[in-house]
Amino acid sequence: MLPGNLDVVSSAGPDLFSAPGDVPAGGDLRPPLAVRMRPRSLEEVAGQQDVLRPGSPMRRLIEGSGGAAGPLSAILWGPPGTGKTTLAHLVATAADRRFVELSAVTAGVKDVRAVMEQAVQERQLHGRQTVLFLDEIHRFTKAQQDALLPGVENRLVILVAATTENPSFSVIAPLLSRSVLVTLTSLSDEDVRALVGRALTDERGLAGGFELEDEGLEHVVRMAGGDARRALTTLEAAAGVADDDRAAGREDEVLTITLAHVEQAVAHAAVRYDRAGDQHYDVASAFIKSMRGSDVDAALHYLARQLEAGEDPRFIARRIVIAASEDVGMGDPTALQTAVAALHAVAQIGMPEARIILAQAVVHNALAPKSNAAYSAINAAVADVRAGRGGPVPAHLRGSGYAGAARLGHGEGYRYTHDEPAGVGPQQFLPDDLLEADVDYYRPTSRGWEERLGARWRELRRIIRGRKV
Repeated sequence: MLPGNLDVVSSAGPDLFSAPGDVPAGGDLRPPLAVRMRPRSLEEVAGQQDVLRPGSPMRRLIEGSGGAAGPLSAILWGPPGTGKTTLAHLVATAADRRFVELSAVTAGVKDVRAVMEQAVQERQLHGRQTVLFLDEIHRFTKAQQDALLPGVENRLVILVAATTENPSFSVIAPLLSRSVLVTLTSLSDEDVRALVGRALTDERGLAGGFELEDEGLEHVVRMAGGDARRALTTLEAAAGVADDDRAAGREDEVLTITLAHVEQAVAHAAVRYDRAGDQHYDVASAFIKSMRGSDVDAALHYLARQLEAGEDPRFIARRIVIAASEDVGMGDPTALQTAVAALHAVAQIGMPEARIILAQAVVHNALAPKSNAAYSAINAAVADVRAGRGGPVPAHLRGSGYAGAARLGHGEGYRYTHDEPAGVGPQQFLPDDLLEADVDYYRPTSRGWEERLGARWRELRRIIRGRKV
């Protein structure tokens, strides 16, 4: 039944490692597919190759090779469905450990202390270590986390704590310093495909009773968003829909799960969008052009289309940052601040909440006054450089902080701007050929905040270059 004769104690209910044929008390259904397919060995774990590489702290903990000082506790940080609970169970299988599972949503200090007392008895009477898996540790208060410290420090328990929030902000420093931080990442599309394929054929899963069409598989992968649990739940629901559509007299045949079955199971239509093909570029292009064209509704539509198709929100955030400089620019300099803030926030928060942050940045970009003056200016400057224009740096601007610079005349005649009465004075900054051509790369528009910059830049050019503009 349980790997390694694992003794499971859980505040969440019955044993979740029941075999496919076992029937939980009081019911006539097997555990969910995601529970039945939970890996029972390292070889079955999908993704997380870096975390589980030979010699890594997590692998050593799972294999029971914690070193002379004994096994360390671990804090698993990552999005939902990336294997935090699975890894905790695998840690408990090593060396015939006792496994206790608590949820920070329902457990309190009293429950933690009870686990510690039982761990002492277990070690003294049976010589067994106790693995305490604490889910959603970020929900524990500081006082509740403090209650874990003695047991962790004295290794009464091996704490494996899971969180979807940054432990640097949600876990107290003393507990962090006594644990190894393991960062899990969302599964790749290939990992999800392999997981779904195994669930279709494995005896613990659908045992070969169903096959999944390619379009249906891709929709499952998109809907999963790197979440293994969501992928298996979607597959199980779609298999249920296909089973309901079973034609009379065909009970022994392999059922085909179609795209329509998957759509019906999750009440979510498949978005025709290929992240590696034309749709990716077409929708992204329409998204950027809608922000540039100030159609906020269209921009939000294409934002939603990308998100619902499973596009990486970080990719979208990067496009918004670029648009904030390329299309808004100095028309509203705060658009770039909003976009950069959104980029960082999305990286920390993830979906689904990230959609709100992205929407705010999109609305700001779309409604802001537009100026591509800075974008055009750098392009023009780059074109001149590539064409070989721009002679030597004027002597008075050259570096003068090294031996021999004065002998070469470097820095001679330079006028320190802050000594000028108006904070700016006449001085040559451009190379001779560009000054003679009176280049004007930056041409402010009369829109938004940039309207004020136009008059200032014209006056500055008049003072600096001594010419009417």
